[in-house]
Amino acid sequence: MRPRTWVLLLAAVFAVLQLANVSGRDTPDSKNYLSYALSLSGAGKREAAAVTIDHYCAGRASMAHRAQNVDVVRFHAPDPAPRVLEECREQEWRQVEARLAAGQTGGHTVPFMPERFMRIFEVRPGYPVFLVPFVSVLGATWGLWAAGVVITCAGGVLAFLVLRTLSVPVPLALTGQTLFLLLPCGTTAMRPMTEGLLLTLTLAALWGCALVLQGRGTRAGTALVCAALVALFTVKHSQALFLGLCLAGAGAAVAVRRRWRGLPPGRGVVALAGAGCAGALGTVLLGRLLHHPSVSESVQDLLTDHFARPDRERPWAEFLQLQGNFWMEWLRRQLWEPLFVAALAAGVLGARRRPAFGAFLVAAACTGILNQAGHPDINIWGDRLITLAWLLPVLGLPLLLEPLVRRAAVPAQGAQVELAR
Repeated sequence: MRPRTWVLLLAAVFAVLQLANVSGRDTPDSKNYLSYALSLSGAGKREAAAVTIDHYCAGRASMAHRAQNVDVVRFHAPDPAPRVLEECREQEWRQVEARLAAGQTGGHTVPFMPERFMRIFEVRPGYPVFLVPFVSVLGATWGLWAAGVVITCAGGVLAFLVLRTLSVPVPLALTGQTLFLLLPCGTTAMRPMTEGLLLTLTLAALWGCALVLQGRGTRAGTALVCAALVALFTVKHSQALFLGLCLAGAGAAVAVRRRWRGLPPGRGVVALAGAGCAGALGTVLLGRLLHHPSVSESVQDLLTDHFARPDRERPWAEFLQLQGNFWMEWLRRQLWEPLFVAALAAGVLGARRRPAFGAFLVAAACTGILNQAGHPDINIWGDRLITLAWLLPVLGLPLLLEPLVRRAAVPAQGAQVELAR
């Protein structure tokens, strides 16, 4: 089969497998994005609240039903789904009604949380805009599922395109696509959250870097990087800042390394570094112009449990102390189950086979570390915040395996020549 057929086949198999979990992927933040999308599609506050609450509570009821089915003590007890559904609806409506009555009716999101917290989601229209056609046509449950499949499959295709742009053999490029779908990238991208778009847009930026560094179009590649940074700003502006800074740093590192070896830095590297600088500077300036929540506001949100408690008087001192505690505990858990650390190490070794592109790949993966550092909460829905770091093994492992595949291909070709004779 042609490579494109394999790419489409892998995407189709992944989509079919996701039918096993159409519901139950939501996090509490998913309510904010869904209600935002419903508002953009024309729904009023109460209509958006009704659809969102029904969807979210149905997911919780489904999870409760599945959990009891495999509970060795209570598997024969009555189905808890109706009770969980009713209690969830009552709790969510009570909070929403109270906030609506208090006048918290501005913006696009339904007031599930205090206004200061909801402001964080109001400045992230990118993901809700993406959801609008899906939820408008398919409804909340199937719309979110279909959107997740499209985002995740697009990420896998972009992983394939990046590796093919780097002249990696087709089987290894397909391996990169498969790794994206099978590793936590795919699981996280399927959640109705922003992480899926963050992964896909970051891969789009890396594709632009590969195009520039391989000499396949400096203008087109740089434009792709800039477009990805602009889109990231609308999805989560902190990610646009992190990626811009990291790409600028990678470009500077590659330029210095080439200068040290007596080589010119190259137009492409300079263009990528410039795009990163422009992205970071533009994010800061536009964020201030649009009055996006500041870094201090984000720290207060973290330390006050989403503004449920009074603001901290010394937030930065507490934040730094929490950073130390978090990373010590994180490292302890990673050494206990070192798959992630081992995958990162293998990804770094693979990235060294393409030194220039490898620097930009490591830089993109570092945005996951920065994202996690901005939210040092060990209990925040698994490892979704650091998921961007998995892009390093997704693209690095195929690069690491490349010599083995090429070595195996050369004897095979020689044998075919002997047979032909």
